[in-house]
Amino acid sequence: MLDPFGRRISYLRVSVTDRCDLRCVYCMAEDMTFLPKSEVLTLEELDRLCGTFIGLGVERIRLTGGEPLVRKNVISLFRNLGDRIGPGGLKELTVTTNGSQLTKMAGQLYSAGVRRINVSLDTLDAQKFAAITRWGKLEPTLDGIFAAKAAGLAVKINAVALKGVNEEEYDRMLAWCGEHGFDLTLIETMPMGDISGDRAGQYLPLSLVRQRLREHWTLTESSHATGGPARYYDVAETGGRLGLITPMTHNFCESCNRVRLTCTGTLYMCLGQDDAADLRRPLRDPGVDDEGLREHILAAIARKPKGHDFVMDRAAVARHMSVTGG
Repeated sequence: MLDPFGRRISYLRVSVTDRCDLRCVYCMAEDMTFLPKSEVLTLEELDRLCGTFIGLGVERIRLTGGEPLVRKNVISLFRNLGDRIGPGGLKELTVTTNGSQLTKMAGQLYSAGVRRINVSLDTLDAQKFAAITRWGKLEPTLDGIFAAKAAGLAVKINAVALKGVNEEEYDRMLAWCGEHGFDLTLIETMPMGDISGDRAGQYLPLSLVRQRLREHWTLTESSHATGGPARYYDVAETGGRLGLITPMTHNFCESCNRVRLTCTGTLYMCLGQDDAADLRRPLRDPGVDDEGLREHILAAIARKPKGHDFVMDRAAVARHMSVTGG
């Protein structure tokens, strides 16, 4: 699949649910209205759509949410997709999670074919964790992270950089990740959805963060890539890596290889644009066969824009981050 700018689309992010057991301040409103069940694709429908994308050349799939692991029986989707890993199919199946369910599911994820995961963890301070997530507890997430490590999963920690909230912690987090063999990726907050907070007040440019970190760490640009938008640096003191995702200070659109599918079957060709394609309608239309579904997907890819247009003091798009899955 090639978009209008010649970029090969090989990476699909799939939000399997809009629900989550946390309410992170940069991601969701405190009082969320969730989708009715009738609008949410079944796991079988999600599997069929993913299979169609794989047939069109998608090599990497990441399951997201909301919190993907709170969806009932979601491990069956992981198993079905894991069976597609191999020549002519997927190269990798991954997941982004808040870690709350990993103590009971890490082993199942590994058995299904997952080999690395991203865990959202913005702070190592229990009180700050409760404030950022609105009601979460740090210990279950930490327990889940170490359960994942014990199960054989490579763990990458994702932290959203929040001015005045966790900006004094990055040295500590980098050291903690190095101690336990985890990579760390910092992410600039993005203007998505009505979060009932001071969005501009949260924004912390990662160019400034990198400058501060270099006062204590030796950071060397790395050629490491995972198929996502992060730019990586090798950390000499720990042997680990630091990733920076910078949609505000330096967008990564020129190399964008991904599209995002929501749990309703809506395909967003760009995280920062509203244009989308409804794949649920043809998916549920008995008159549309697999070839017809492929044509709907290819027509959507032909509309993929050149890039996003984030402006910090206003929401670029109305939907919350949890709807699209990041």
